[in-house]
Amino acid sequence: MNIFIVGINGKMGRVLCERAPELGVTVSGGLDKVSSPLYPTFTRAADVNVPVDAVIDFSRPETLGEIISLCKKYNCPCVLSTTGYRASDEQQIRKLAEKVAVFKSENMSLGVNALSILAGKAAEILKDFDVEIIERHHNQKADAPSGTAKLLCRSVEKGLAYSPDYVYGREGNCKRKPHEIGVHAIRGGSIVGEHEIAFCGSDEVVTLSHSAGSRKIFADGALKAAKWLTGKKAGLYDMHDMLGL
Repeated sequence: MNIFIVGINGKMGRVLCERAPELGVTVSGGLDKVSSPLYPTFTRAADVNVPVDAVIDFSRPETLGEIISLCKKYNCPCVLSTTGYRASDEQQIRKLAEKVAVFKSENMSLGVNALSILAGKAAEILKDFDVEIIERHHNQKADAPSGTAKLLCRSVEKGLAYSPDYVYGREGNCKRKPHEIGVHAIRGGSIVGEHEIAFCGSDEVVTLSHSAGSRKIFADGALKAAKWLTGKKAGLYDMHDMLGL
């Protein structure tokens, strides 16, 4: 299977290249402004001339147009692991999914997706508890809150009997109001990714958390998703589909 990586010379792109042989996948090339020393690298989808069975993206939302062009050019599926998409981007992704299989997930980790399920169950049980979500990432991460934090927010919502009001960080006179969910982003150093959900009740706190030790878990998830997409009909898929949840 030939994988084409968008953002091949970025942090995740390099990890994907390292992990691909372990999962029986061939990297045929990539898209990036900076050339990879090991693989054919292109700056435009129109110039790509290597075999492509699936596209994996770990870059930025701004590259979506090139990804769409690649998928149409090769009539191939794609794995979208980028966060920070705008509403107009999401619309384009849905249109692409009418033509090819698109796998989209805010987080490619098995552990995080398990956490999202547990979060919904906890919210259903701990009905009167206050909910706070904290995410920590390295100092180069562009978007906040993280896509995973947004995923966890949606998971918590499924277990609630009300529609929450989100508060992003707090400052000044900000006494907590009923039905709020606080979302807090920390950026520093080389933190790969940490997410925590605190359910705060009277005299007790229940905490669910996940910590990523390396980027390998995300690369492996994306490569497995690309392999899983083989032969799938056009549509929009996510980690829950792949895991049969």
